[in-house]
Amino acid sequence: MPVTKCPRKSEPLWKGWDWKAQKNGLRHQVYAVNGDHYVGEWKDNLKHGKGTQVWKKSGAIYEGDWKFGKRDGYGTLSRPDPETGKYRRVYSGWWKGDKKSGYGIQFFGSKDYYEGEWCGNQRSGWGRMYYPDGNIYEGQWQNDKPEGEGMLRLKNGNRYEGSWERGMKNGHGRFFHLDRGQLFEGFWVDDVAKCGTMIDFGRDEAPKPTQFPIPKVEVQDPDGVLREAIAALMSPEEEDT
Repeated sequence: MPVTKCPRKSEPLWKGWDWKAQKNGLRHQVYAVNGDHYVGEWKDNLKHGKGTQVWKKSGAIYEGDWKFGKRDGYGTLSRPDPETGKYRRVYSGWWKGDKKSGYGIQFFGSKDYYEGEWCGNQRSGWGRMYYPDGNIYEGQWQNDKPEGEGMLRLKNGNRYEGSWERGMKNGHGRFFHLDRGQLFEGFWVDDVAKCGTMIDFGRDEAPKPTQFPIPKVEVQDPDGVLREAIAALMSPEEEDT
């Protein structure tokens, strides 16, 4: 009795070609249609591991960690300087889901930069900002602006310590006028001091002290009437039972 064999099924050619085209492990330069190119590790056709990405349009370069096609982990982003053409570092730090998240340093210019915590590409948490005019802010951030408790130190040495909201002085705070030897302590609303007290503070060491010191305010009470009234309010007599 003749023996019949089922014909062996052959896979279509495109499946073999697709398998060979799968990117896994370390690959040399791989170009995208728009001219961007990447050198590094892959997993299931996604950038995964260590790698370097170059964007043709902007010229930006990212070197660092990747996770399933997105920047994730530690990495450095650099861009070419428009004047010199040389690459300068823009950001060095931690990423998550293709966004700056965690601790990192952002360079905005040659003199202004931020070092601290990030969340979703925004300064959030604790951080220190160096401004191009020489001022320095150190404290809490939220939504890319100073929010919470922080200190702003001006170039001339004067400083503000207190509460911030939406990037402005809001709430209780103290402003040290070290150049003239005075201290203001009070309440602020949108960078404007609304009420408070001003006293002399280190006036003898100040480089530009005021012409006259702030006089002390004293209440005249020769007969002791005011003191007796205050004492009565502080310790009222007990009612007879």
